[in-house]
Parts: sequence; C-alpha cells; structure tokens
Amino acid sequence: MKAIRHTEYGPPERLQLAEVEKPEPKDHQILVKVHAASVNAMEWRGFAMSPIIPRLMGSGIRKPKDAKLGADVAGTVEAVGKEVMEFKPGDAVFGISPGSFAEYTCNGESKFALKPANVSFEAAAAVPVAGFTALQGLRDKGQIQAGQKVLIDGASGGVGIFAVQIGKAFGAEVTAVCSTRNLDMVRAIGADHVIDYTREDFTKRGQHYDLILAVNGRHPLLHYRRALSPKGICIVAGGPLSQVLKALLLGPLVTKFGNKKIGFMGIATTPKEDLLALRELLEAGKIAPVIDQCYPLSQTAEAIRYLMDEHAKGKVVITLESNKA
Repeated sequence: MKAIRHTEYGPPERLQLAEVEKPEPKDHQILVKVHAASVNAMEWRGFAMSPIIPRLMGSGIRKPKDAKLGADVAGTVEAVGKEVMEFKPGDAVFGISPGSFAEYTCNGESKFALKPANVSFEAAAAVPVAGFTALQGLRDKGQIQAGQKVLIDGASGGVGIFAVQIGKAFGAEVTAVCSTRNLDMVRAIGADHVIDYTREDFTKRGQHYDLILAVNGRHPLLHYRRALSPKGICIVAGGPLSQVLKALLLGPLVTKFGNKKIGFMGIATTPKEDLLALRELLEAGKIAPVIDQCYPLSQTAEAIRYLMDEHAKGKVVITLESNKA
C-alpha cells in the first residue's frame, strides 16, 4: 500500500510517499480502508520546531523512531480481528489510528465509532483529535456549566471551531476571538459574540469570563487572569513552547494567590465514551467541522505546510479518492 513516511528530520517537504506492507489486524483490531484523514497541530509542530527538541524528547537521535504519520481517520472496515464484536467489514467508521496518512491503517476497535450517516468521510475525519481537545478542555479541565460566559481565544482553528460549538451545546454564552477574515465564519457556527484580535485586545476590555479556553494563546498569563470572573478558570491549550512552559510552571503559582485558576491542557486522551459523545453531537448537528482545504495523500507535505503557514480556517484534510471506488 501507499503511505506517508517521516524518515528524517527537517521541513515537511522531506516526507516520502512510500510503498509499504499493508498492515494485518491483531485479534482486537480492525483494518480500515482510509477514505480521509486530517492534519493536526501535533503533526505540523514536529516540523515547525527545531529537530533538537524531538531528539531530546526521545523521538530518535539521527532520525524519527516512528516513521508513521497521522492520527485522525475515517473510512470503511476492510477486515476485523477474531475478538472484534462491534464492527464488520463494510462498516463506515471514524476515530483514531496512528499512521492514518496511508491507504490502510489498523487500531483497536475501542478507538473507532460508526460514522454518522449524515456526515461525509472528510467531515468525520476532521473531528477526533480536535474534538477530543475541545471537549476535554471545556468539560473536564474547565468544568463548563450552562449559563456561563465562555471565551474561546483562537476560535477559528481546528480546536477552536469545535470549542465554540461544544460550548454552545453545553448552554454557555460564547465569545469567539479570531482575526478579521474569520469573523463571519465563527458567527455562522454559533458564537454569541465575536472579537477581532487585530483591532482589540479582549484582556483590556473590562469584560470578565467564567471560563477562557486559550487555544494556541499568546497573551501573558496575568492578562488572561485579569479577564476572568471571580472563581473563573483559564485553560491554556497548546501554543508556543514558552507559553506552554509558563502555563505548566507559573499557572499553579498564579492560581495559588486568589480565587482564579490557570490550568494547562496537554495532549487529549481518546476514550471511547468521548468519541461516542462527539458522534452524538455530529449526528444531532450540534457540531459541524469547517474544512479549509483538502489535499490528496501524495500532497501531504503541502497540506502540512499550508497549515503551518496560512492559519487555516478549521481543518485541513487528506483524501484518498482511489479508496472510495
């Protein structure tokens, strides 16, 4: 089969479209014929940072230890292991599978759910990682409640778009922060209020929020704290390495003094119950992915470069048109 392989450090242009062995599902796994996958920050950040960082983190000294790339996936079940009970060949599914930038991918059945019939493969593939991050950031880390005033900083990106919609699904009053070109889009997905960060700094407006989800946020922690209501919570989800370190190291210190909390959202977990929750929201039309661009598998490097350089609206999707035949 054809698959994208990350065999050396450097820019995304060094990715290779290679012929590799088609995987065989283990007893608890399903083999999925990939129709679509999507690009997330965890893919492009590996190319945006210095190669020294992944080397120090144990990803490989001379070259990446794991040459596979991709996680989000949607497709049809090709084969199942003998212990699999939930799925059968031909089922349309979506979920998480390492190495999804390929014609076929395998993972445990607990990492997949049936694709809603009202959602395309491309849309379903855009959901898992970003949806998990938004859901867990708001619900688990942020303890969102109906009626709260919630602000999403970075509302037009992959995670931010889901955060706006999930916030509304929880009954919150949602303010979305984005650039001028994305104002209409975030209004269209349900934001109650929008702020153009190129013209106004929301931390200086005098408005206060019960919950702030800072997706790739760049404001100083004390500025986020200033925009919180008493007992408010700010969750920093990603961003530059300096921002991540500040949230991890200084967040507890900021929280210690006063009744406002600063927390950090790391890599989302992928429990089946959360995938089913996202499926339910998709099926009910309460969340709908926004797809900026689609690229064929052979242009995965260009897709990652576009996400790195162009600040995509929502998600960038990899498609395998040949697999739909």
